[in-house]
Amino acid sequence: MWNFLAPPAHKQELPAEKIDSTYKSYRWQVFLGIFIGYAGFYIVRKNFSMAIPELAQFGFEKGELSIVLSMNAVAYALSKFLMGSVSDRSNARVFLPLGLILAAVSMMFMIVPVQFFGPEQKSLAIIVMAALNFLVGWFNGMGWPPCGRVMTHWFSVTERGTMMSIWNCAHNVGGALVGPMAVYGALWFGSWFYGADSSRYFLIGTYVFPAAVAILVALVAYCLIRDTPQSCGLPSIEKYRNDYPKNYSEKQEEVLTAKEIFFKHVFNNKMLWYIAIANAFVYMVRYGCLDWAPTFLKEAQGYDIKQAGWAYFAYEFAAIPGTLVCGWLSDKVFKGGRAMTTIIFMAIVAVFIFLYWHFSDNYVIVTLSLIAIGFFIYGPVMLIGVQALDLAPKNAAGTAAGLTGFFGYFFGTAILANVVLGYVAEMAGWDWTFILLLIACALSILLMSFTYKDEKALLAERNKK
Repeated sequence: MWNFLAPPAHKQELPAEKIDSTYKSYRWQVFLGIFIGYAGFYIVRKNFSMAIPELAQFGFEKGELSIVLSMNAVAYALSKFLMGSVSDRSNARVFLPLGLILAAVSMMFMIVPVQFFGPEQKSLAIIVMAALNFLVGWFNGMGWPPCGRVMTHWFSVTERGTMMSIWNCAHNVGGALVGPMAVYGALWFGSWFYGADSSRYFLIGTYVFPAAVAILVALVAYCLIRDTPQSCGLPSIEKYRNDYPKNYSEKQEEVLTAKEIFFKHVFNNKMLWYIAIANAFVYMVRYGCLDWAPTFLKEAQGYDIKQAGWAYFAYEFAAIPGTLVCGWLSDKVFKGGRAMTTIIFMAIVAVFIFLYWHFSDNYVIVTLSLIAIGFFIYGPVMLIGVQALDLAPKNAAGTAAGLTGFFGYFFGTAILANVVLGYVAEMAGWDWTFILLLIACALSILLMSFTYKDEKALLAERNKK
């Protein structure tokens, strides 16, 4: 491992009278750091989805663009899993900003295929787009694992559901900004680069402007984040709050080898596999709706980029209260039960997908359905991540979350939501894409039901301590 990524050494513990005030101050500081930092990743994450409708004028088709779109998810899935292991052995304060800066630089170069190759060299343009979008996805994979590391070291298990639900809104804040940034970035700065050629303004609003903002966000995150309490002269969070999980031991404060993480705590965990596969179908729904919304709305409703951008914003923004409600229900109503909350939310998502499909010619119902899907889908997205953290010791948390993320992004997003739905929409029409989304809802509910009994037993055991 590169030395500059190595976790900082534990410091001598501060005097007892300083522990409480210092802990409280740092907890809010690091939380703000990972919130802002993770929001920054989503400013330079799924921007290509906003560009797809505009690329049609250059002769690109949905099928081939779906391959480019999938590269982001393939890379993210691999990176989140593999970099999760690296993150568990790295300084989160350095790891997160580094990934964000690299993602932003890669995003800036996304203007190259259209600007320098264009429709005259379409095959080459597609290859370069795919390679760059792969890099964007890979570096984005460096965002979640350090946040998971920070969360498990600074917040105890009984408060983690609520804090994770608040933190999880970060990606909705960042994602919601993509649409307005695409609109206003093109409006404010497009003419600086392309003069009167307004057909290319979207390249600035979609790629360059968000990337510049993300680099500034990375610098702010570096200033705020701290790796572990022990590196700041503080006791472990379990000791500080007297909140020890049933399976807690002092060994969870040690840095494990990659072999120990993968083979002792991740690959042999049956419940982790159930939620990982369920996550694939949850992500198929999440990105099946989100990634294709601008294209579907333009074709079915005749939206222009401004209308599609604000619809994209509404979908993401609605997720913020939805995620908070889901986290509260999970912690307070279901007493830490993630499975039942996920099942209920996915059933409601299915209802609104049906309405979105059958009333696609009604502007009001389409908009309200998108808002409702955004409200309810991100709760399960968040809870599966929380459940992964609950099921693994905290020094393997990044890898456990990485496994569920790999299934979500590789199988659910890249293969099912991007490639399969893209080609199905082109070859069989939009009706079949909605049928597949409803099937995905049903399968996610089924798989989460397999974890309900075991999770209930784990919660009962934890409550005995």
